[in-house]
Amino acid sequence: MVWRMATPAAPASGTSGPDTALGAPLIVVDHVDKHFGDLHVLRDINTVVKRGEVVVVIGPSGSGKSTLCRAVNRLETIDSGTITIDGNPLPEEGKDLARLRADVGMVFQQFNLFAHKTVLENVTLGPIKVRGEKKKDAEEKAMRLLTRVGVADQAKKMPSQLSGGQQQRVAIARSLAMDPKLILMDEPTSALDPEMINEVLDVMVGLAADGMTMIVVTHEMGFARKAADRVLFMADGAIVEEATPEEFFTNPQSDRAKDFLSKILEH
Repeated sequence: MVWRMATPAAPASGTSGPDTALGAPLIVVDHVDKHFGDLHVLRDINTVVKRGEVVVVIGPSGSGKSTLCRAVNRLETIDSGTITIDGNPLPEEGKDLARLRADVGMVFQQFNLFAHKTVLENVTLGPIKVRGEKKKDAEEKAMRLLTRVGVADQAKKMPSQLSGGQQQRVAIARSLAMDPKLILMDEPTSALDPEMINEVLDVMVGLAADGMTMIVVTHEMGFARKAADRVLFMADGAIVEEATPEEFFTNPQSDRAKDFLSKILEH
């Protein structure tokens, strides 16, 4: 059984603009199932993400969180059901899929920067190669974004010369450089040392305040409380509960969520 609590009719304060004010659906996940062999990793997943909404996906390891996140831009294929972005179903392959991935930013656990390119080159590569931007324009935008995430002074360095926190902030700038409709973040802080986590979370909170549509898989409950419009709690491949952060953390409805929170909030 899935416990459903009321979700806001529009994104929380901090988002703005005509699209976000309308809260129009951007992502619709409808009866999605996924297997890895005999393992049923996504079980009848149904959810809608609105423009400007920040949805945080939490749950125990192996609950299907990352698989759901990766399915949204077809890094993982699904067995049944549909996922639409801006009213369009996920394309199978080819140019349409490349276009989708240009519109959907992805920030990974392990940064995935090109080791042989400078920070600036990492951020400008997509806009130049995929969007067809002029190098000068792409570099100017990249420097604005690197300034925004606090690493403009690292622009000429190679990724190996940066800390993990700096690399992840570059990865976020790289996603933003493509002017995405939404950004997916799959455990963006889990590979970082504790002292580096907050510098990345601060950038993520800023993006949320600016109205960026985000789906964030994370174990950072503080971020979920502070920046999320809605929390999805997953267990055993299913969405067990979804609610506003206030409702979820203060009054979880399911035994699975109560057990999860009792363990994670003790530490």
